[in-house]
Amino acid sequence: MKMSRLLVCLVLAGGVAGVSAQGQAAYPNRPIKIVVPISPGSATDVLVRAVAERMQARLGQPVVIENRAGAGTTIGAAHVAKAEPDGYTLLANSNAHTVNPHLYRNLPYDSATDFVGIATLGSLPNILVVSPQSPVNSVQELLAAARSRPGKLNYASAGVGSGTHMNSEKFRIASGLSAEHIAFKGTPEAVTETMAGRVDWFFAPGVSVMGAVKDRKLKALAVGSKERSSLLPDLPTTEEAGVPNSAYTLWIGLFAPAKTPAPIIARINQEVQAALASPEVRDRFAKLGADPMPMSVDAFRSFLAQEFKVSEQIVKAAGIKPQD
Repeated sequence: MKMSRLLVCLVLAGGVAGVSAQGQAAYPNRPIKIVVPISPGSATDVLVRAVAERMQARLGQPVVIENRAGAGTTIGAAHVAKAEPDGYTLLANSNAHTVNPHLYRNLPYDSATDFVGIATLGSLPNILVVSPQSPVNSVQELLAAARSRPGKLNYASAGVGSGTHMNSEKFRIASGLSAEHIAFKGTPEAVTETMAGRVDWFFAPGVSVMGAVKDRKLKALAVGSKERSSLLPDLPTTEEAGVPNSAYTLWIGLFAPAKTPAPIIARINQEVQAALASPEVRDRFAKLGADPMPMSVDAFRSFLAQEFKVSEQIVKAAGIKPQD
């Protein structure tokens, strides 16, 4: 009798384990939604779509992009933070994920605990540009102009806390410059004002200003990232141009709600890395001037921990006041 009961228990346990294993193996069995918390058509949006298309082909399920822009990416992020942790609602976000906790006093979520990092997708270099009418033709000339008129020069950004803003702050802090920050609604407005010479410099996403640089509607002085850009391979980085510790990497990553099962996180990471290795995605990235950033789940977790610290340091050093 005892042996019979034991067998029944073993069969039942095996059945439950089998169902669980089948459930995990079946992922995904319906469409996956990736929320992009900025407007369609941006470099970040295009980059995410390139990876999503390749993931869809491999997974055999639709991977749908949903743009939920506004409030410095916090609207889209809040939506995903409250979603079911089942792997079917994901968030694609940039450095804003680690910057916003230091910019907003009352975020409707906790960036560190309400999400789990899945994978990095890629990095997008910013290009330091000035008006074609500007007498400045190099980073050193820009530094000289700013130092000769402390606090008189200004610089544009695509919004407080954006990657374009953080890049300028990192550059300004590293060089010891005093200048005025002017935040615009987005990159297009900042580019227009820089072209017109109403702002003195702007760290613009490379893909957003390449046409203007080639048409000589903007002058490119340097690349804001650690490495040179494939879009402008002859352009030095700001560090090569004589400003140590000024590099800033604009990255894009994929996140899921906290408590999403580890096997699902691992599966999505695997698919992202496969997508990043594909010739199709690499070609799309190259046209954007983006670099693939394949990382394991653990490596991304360590990367995020460091990025939270870096973002806090920049915000504090720049004297940016937290917003409500």
